[in-house]
Amino acid sequence: LPALPKFNTNCPEVREFIFSAAEHWIEFGADGWRLDVPAEIDDDSFWQEFRRRVKTANPDAYIVAEIWHEAKRWLQGDQFDATMNYLVSAALMGLLVKDKIPAYAYQIGGMQNVLRPLNAAEFGDRIEYFLGLYQPEINQVQLNLLDSHDTARFLSVAGGDVDALKLAYFFLLTYIGAPCIYYGDEIGIDGGPDPECRKSFNWDEKTWNHDLRNYLKDLIHLRKGESALRRGTYQRIYSDADVIIFARQYEDDTLLVAINTSVSEKQPVVETGKIGLQNGALKALFGSASATVKDSLITDLRIGGRSGV
Repeated sequence: LPALPKFNTNCPEVREFIFSAAEHWIEFGADGWRLDVPAEIDDDSFWQEFRRRVKTANPDAYIVAEIWHEAKRWLQGDQFDATMNYLVSAALMGLLVKDKIPAYAYQIGGMQNVLRPLNAAEFGDRIEYFLGLYQPEINQVQLNLLDSHDTARFLSVAGGDVDALKLAYFFLLTYIGAPCIYYGDEIGIDGGPDPECRKSFNWDEKTWNHDLRNYLKDLIHLRKGESALRRGTYQRIYSDADVIIFARQYEDDTLLVAINTSVSEKQPVVETGKIGLQNGALKALFGSASATVKDSLITDLRIGGRSGV
């Protein structure tokens, strides 16, 4: 764009100008930096110095970068804290939208390389692969999102399927990392590719999807109330074509998260030996279900169609 200058970041004066601006706003009170297309500065030493200067100003500042693909180069602990985790977004589309994903969703950020239909077991494999890319400290702060100002809204990609959107946010808010809700998703705003994904927020409350909003509020309340969802480990303990169940564990707390992508009720038989659950009844914290652990097995769990528990 002619209106945007191209900085020569090999020039010491230019580097100092950018680093001093980065420091200034952190010292002023900003909580961190979200970096747009940072890979266009193809210079590890630049971002290492950027990090040093920002963290000196505030060790708790958050540096999150717009990298659409695997980002091991930048997530070694010496450059960025996290990326916008579009890989998880793509996996959730594959799981919940499957072969109905519209062609336009493949055209942004190299998504054609990662978007494909997934069953629940394949989705579990993808999530474990993503978690294996980085150190646990990185995974704990990855910015997990469904859509953004650059991508069509998940609700539109899903063809208006609100249940798909609910299950996607159910996963994000029970998964490792920092969940991000794009404005308007909580009331059912739709929007195709740019610029439709950036349209104004609708302030007419009579048009809002209040059931969806309340569902998200309940999920946020759940996450804030359970340390295991914010700080715990992740371990898949069951998956088949339709159902994935994983455990979040922190100190003495163990939470099981179950997602049924099918339209029909499922009753999986779940082995719990890997996570050490004692015999007894499980308490439902979210959703409708009851279950009992006996001799490291759960045989009486029933999960309603297109629901999370």
